Amino acid sequence: MSGDARKTAEGLAYLSGFGNEHSSEAVPGALPEGRNSPQRAPLGLYAEQLSGTAFTEPRAHNRRSWLYRIRPSAAHPAFTRTENGSIRTAPFTESVPDPNRLRWNPLPEPPAGTDFLRGLWTLGGNGDATQRTGIAVHLYHANSSMDRVFSDADGELLIVPEHGGLLLRTEFGLLHVEPGHVALVPRGVRFRVELLDASARGYVCENYGAPFQLPDLGPIGANGLANARDFRAPVAAYEEIEGPVEVVNKFCGNLWTATYDHSPLDVVAWHGNHVPYAYDLRRFNVLGTISYDHPDPSIFTVLTSPSDTPGLAGVDFVVFGPRWLVGEDTFRPPYFHRNVMSEYMGLIEGAYDAKAEGFVPGGGSLHNMMSAHGPDRETFDRASTAELRPHKVDDGLAFMFETRWPVTLTAQAARAEHLQRGYDDVWQGLERHFRPLH
Repeated sequence: MSGDARKTAEGLAYLSGFGNEHSSEAVPGALPEGRNSPQRAPLGLYAEQLSGTAFTEPRAHNRRSWLYRIRPSAAHPAFTRTENGSIRTAPFTESVPDPNRLRWNPLPEPPAGTDFLRGLWTLGGNGDATQRTGIAVHLYHANSSMDRVFSDADGELLIVPEHGGLLLRTEFGLLHVEPGHVALVPRGVRFRVELLDASARGYVCENYGAPFQLPDLGPIGANGLANARDFRAPVAAYEEIEGPVEVVNKFCGNLWTATYDHSPLDVVAWHGNHVPYAYDLRRFNVLGTISYDHPDPSIFTVLTSPSDTPGLAGVDFVVFGPRWLVGEDTFRPPYFHRNVMSEYMGLIEGAYDAKAEGFVPGGGSLHNMMSAHGPDRETFDRASTAELRPHKVDDGLAFMFETRWPVTLTAQAARAEHLQRGYDDVWQGLERHFRPLH
């Protein structure tokens, strides 16, 4: 994308506050006064409600937005099936859940002309998209901007760029995200991905379950972790394009396509809380120990998708960013553990403090439930003898999709050339140090 386009993206104004009610209009007077759906919407627009939750869900959880658009969404031709490419959807039945620890290198270079949608590659997931439970873990690698529009009826998309900036043109306006930021596109929202650099690479969590929300803070109190004010929603911006536009819809695991005679990104004004958001991960307010022991990784939760069991998330999005380590008389890297949750971890930049070589930006690791993991031998040896002085971890940015169910691999992930064979070797050589007193 040109420098002018990047400048335009960087100059956008935003509204702040994750999950709150917002409004925006690209043309003064486009929002009606006092009524959501008046007999005649202002400026000759059509009023339309987009509901991301059931009508009768509790007010605190209800997600919906009113859109005032040039043409209603109903004005489109029939959709027909198209190829799914490398996208797969739950239930995942191409293999059985694997208890082994697994790690991948970054996706290989894609063919020329690969856009974001064509560059999506599914690693695996769980649940059932038709039952609105579980997640899919995707990666993307693209070298071309989209000239079509995409929407996902199966779930919301949490996009985590690792290389290359993205400009998301959504029904609600523009979102600019660079590596170190994340973007959340709600279920059913149409959007186009334009590249701000020659290529782009990153990760996507497709969440079939309850929409992501900020976690409760409990004993932490009022302040800490991600602040609502730092989540940014787009200002209304619309496309007034008359002519053929391909629209791709992901529905119950398959891609469907239709050619519209206009752009569906024609919303002139909107208000509501079912809205795309962007968030700068460096704004996360990290909390940690100042006495001893390493806190559980849940202390780094940015967003959570709650399930029917309190405290047991369908998926948590966790970030390990720059932070101070100050605990006394303690092993500072994450400890050896087995976990009822399943963890997919990716690296955005730098290095992760519990891993040595092999865990690289754009790659990822999967530790399914109850698989034993922790620092590799090199990290253990170094951390066991380190001087315990205040230490700033500022050379890496990693994240984790943590889910209550095991992640089942797709066939392409299980057989991928960039799957690291011999990942278990990083724990070899952990010597016996046990010396009984008698």
